[in-house]
Amino acid sequence: MTKHLVFGNQAVVLGALEAGVEFAFSYPGTPASEIGDTFSKMAKSIPNLYFEYSSNEKVALEGAAGAAFSGKKAIVSMKHYGLNVSLDALLPLVYLECPLVVVASDDPGCSSSVQTEQDSRWLSYLGKIPTFEPSSPKQAKEMTKAAFDLAFKHKIPVFIRLTTRVCYSQEVVESDYQKKIKLRRKPPFKFSLKNPNGFAIGSKQTIKLHQKLLGKIEKLKKQSNASCFNELFPGKNKLGIIVSGIGYIYLKEVLREFKRLNPWILKIGQSYPLPEEKIKRLLAKVDRVLVIEQIDPIIEARVKQIISERNLRVKVYGKDVLPQIGQLKPEHIYLALLEITKAKDVLGLKKQLKDNLKVVPRTPYFCPGCPHRPVFYALKEIFGRKKIYGGDIGCYLLGALPPFLMEDFVICMGASIGVSHGISKAGNRKTIALIGDSTFFHAGMPSLANLVFNQSNILVIVLDNYYTAMTGHQPNPGTGENALRKSKEIAIEDVARALKVDWVKTVSPYNLKELFQGIKQGYKVKGVSVLVVKGECRLATFKRARKLGVELPKFKIIKQGKKLKKLDKLHCPAIEKKKTGYEINPGLCSGCGVCQQIVPGYIVLSNLEKNNGKAKEK
Repeated sequence: MTKHLVFGNQAVVLGALEAGVEFAFSYPGTPASEIGDTFSKMAKSIPNLYFEYSSNEKVALEGAAGAAFSGKKAIVSMKHYGLNVSLDALLPLVYLECPLVVVASDDPGCSSSVQTEQDSRWLSYLGKIPTFEPSSPKQAKEMTKAAFDLAFKHKIPVFIRLTTRVCYSQEVVESDYQKKIKLRRKPPFKFSLKNPNGFAIGSKQTIKLHQKLLGKIEKLKKQSNASCFNELFPGKNKLGIIVSGIGYIYLKEVLREFKRLNPWILKIGQSYPLPEEKIKRLLAKVDRVLVIEQIDPIIEARVKQIISERNLRVKVYGKDVLPQIGQLKPEHIYLALLEITKAKDVLGLKKQLKDNLKVVPRTPYFCPGCPHRPVFYALKEIFGRKKIYGGDIGCYLLGALPPFLMEDFVICMGASIGVSHGISKAGNRKTIALIGDSTFFHAGMPSLANLVFNQSNILVIVLDNYYTAMTGHQPNPGTGENALRKSKEIAIEDVARALKVDWVKTVSPYNLKELFQGIKQGYKVKGVSVLVVKGECRLATFKRARKLGVELPKFKIIKQGKKLKKLDKLHCPAIEKKKTGYEINPGLCSGCGVCQQIVPGYIVLSNLEKNNGKAKEK
């Protein structure tokens, strides 16, 4: 056994390797991105481990299912929105007895997600999918191993629901995964319509499979009650606490401040099916129970139902004393216990929360030199805010925020094109849809085909920064490499032409003249026009420049004047306005050169001689 200091995401990988995983699939999405990133690194040194970044979550799930149907141990990981994308395939796989592990991370508090605070446990009940909820990295590893055992024993997909704090908590975890890595034989593919014991299709067969699934759930209820992950700790008073996920770690911390409080505690690690027998045992011992869970009152609702069915006199506390929005925090549990027990506020937390100054929120903004900034600058200069701009999921959603305020809606992957189509048809106007390269491959291609098929009138601007940049620069079909090696680069322009759009052009965001001309030309075209704005994420450029030992060019302002006010519209964080005039902060300047094109003659390169021309050459 070796010790590793790991995040919860990395612990999932260790657990999967210990379980003998051979195939791993993912579409990167924070807060689950590091699961795929870690698999990607490990797969390069483990000969019998295959990993891929798939083009979207549904495709990833289907790939993992194919491996599982072939007798391989397979896992797929994604964020909560990705689970929604994969749902079309996931629900049938439960009926079809696919032994697969599905990992998805919810994001309470929307640390990296802007659309919804989703509680993915509802899908456990919708699909009748056994579900684990780790409270720590150590549990994430152990539950991943248990999930594989459960999947193969009962021939069913098993869901591991992470949350942001579990993903990014660190803990020392012991693992012997290196001993578990073995080359396996190639098993036969038996899951087929040609095999009488394999895949079956038709309503009659589906009804039979549904009945069989219900029988499995009854067996899994017994397993859940016996599971070591559902642990009942006896207490010495009439207070009970039922807790799942990260809430258990917070509860242990908070109970240190309630030295005389010794409640009954049921720690739930397998939340579907619920360990109802253990819940009933706890309820028989208490007259009050606090249910701690993120985000929705799923366990709380079932606890109340059990109390009603058994006619018990137990008072339930849950979302009436704990928040249903945002991240669950230790102070929330502390204040809830104060209210329930009427104990003294030994920490003085109520007063601290009342007296504390609020942290001033900071609006996210594009990085210095970001290739997306010139696009929003150009659109604003050409059209202003009068046009309708469809936003999408990626770094460029920052264009919807101050100071640009240039996107009218941001909904989900690919919706910039789909929703813009409806708006264009409804108002007989040409709309502008902005979408990233990875998002284009994820969900944009079907939408673009629909524009052509239904003769829409839209300018689609594809912001191609070479990577799935927002989640950590993972590759996508347009990058020219996959998770393991060099691959074929799929050109977005070629895809657009194959879909028979009316006009396609590629421009650089760092050439303003070319960018302005491209936007104007594309907008004038009647029909579907696609403008690919191709410029590498500047953070990746920095990284490569450091590796090559090349210093990127820097710019400086050589004279002041009224024309410099034009720079205000660029909103570059490297350009600072001081009492003495405008200055470029050399520590922030990325050398993109856009500012020099806006006010030529006022800005020059400041370190060309120092670079000896290498930066320009590279």
